[in-house]
Amino acid sequence: MIDLRSDTVTLPSDEMREAARDAAVGDDVYGDDPTVNELEARAAELVGKEAALFVPSGTMGNQIAARVHADPGQEALVDAKAHVYKWEVGGFAQLSGLQVRAYDAGERAAPTPEQVRDHAREESLHVAGTGVLCLENTHNARGGVAIPKADIDAAADAASDLGIPVHLDGARLFNACVALDEDPAAMVEHVDTVMFCLSKGLGAPVGSMLAGPEAFIEEAVRVRKQFGGGMRQAGLIAAPGLVALDNVDRLADDHENARVLAEGLDAVSGLSVPTPDTNIVVVDSEGAGLTAEEFVSLCDDAGVLGGTFGEYHTRFTTNLNVSREDVENAVELVADAVESR
Repeated sequence: MIDLRSDTVTLPSDEMREAARDAAVGDDVYGDDPTVNELEARAAELVGKEAALFVPSGTMGNQIAARVHADPGQEALVDAKAHVYKWEVGGFAQLSGLQVRAYDAGERAAPTPEQVRDHAREESLHVAGTGVLCLENTHNARGGVAIPKADIDAAADAASDLGIPVHLDGARLFNACVALDEDPAAMVEHVDTVMFCLSKGLGAPVGSMLAGPEAFIEEAVRVRKQFGGGMRQAGLIAAPGLVALDNVDRLADDHENARVLAEGLDAVSGLSVPTPDTNIVVVDSEGAGLTAEEFVSLCDDAGVLGGTFGEYHTRFTTNLNVSREDVENAVELVADAVESR
């Protein structure tokens, strides 16, 4: 099977397994794990923030950020297709008592300063006010769009002018940076906090990083504990994360493989596939008379795994365990399946 369901399905490399085996460890709840401490320091430096926190998942990182930034009853300003809104199980409401106020970022995938100002609400006798603006880069549901730094800066600056903190869901931040040839620290310099995943394109088996001001991270440690994310000898899973940070440059290979995949599938009669910015390929199968569920089932039977992304849209995601040969084979297998059904 050629597994293109997500970049989360990658298996740890031999180097990661060896790093886990040999990791120096301690009780991280006491701050005693040297490997975790090294990972947090390196992550903070990489994105130009004062401090960072190792968390089990990107969802937990985003939810911690919302809890620390905003007060219960306040509104979280998010894109209508944001991951924090669509796929984090109502966490803002359940874990932090936040309301969601959604805007439509459209193809731009980030709000304009005007949208930020129009949707933000000032606290009053009757209104709880806006507690946090959440951005996302790359934007998963909008096809892995790599949002330019200027657009992130403009939205963040508009929020900051209103006294609203800004959190960036940067699960695939480094994909955006590689695609746009942008330094990670520069990309996030105007946002208050950022989360990025080690377990997606970078290939670690588990873990994400939440970075921001030192005082914010001190409070985030407490919230992580409250959410059940306090870990003990976590160096065993942090060590592969350190190795993963060396995988940033190779994300360009995933992007090129995604373009090859998109071009090949777009040539299949009935399929429409836009050129991807990064490693996410979105296939529209309506022209072939196939719903996404039917198309995914067809691909599955042919030996190519993907995931539904709407009624007629399917997502394929290139990753470090998928070679150029795998991608070329996937195109042939899908083409044969569609044309011979």
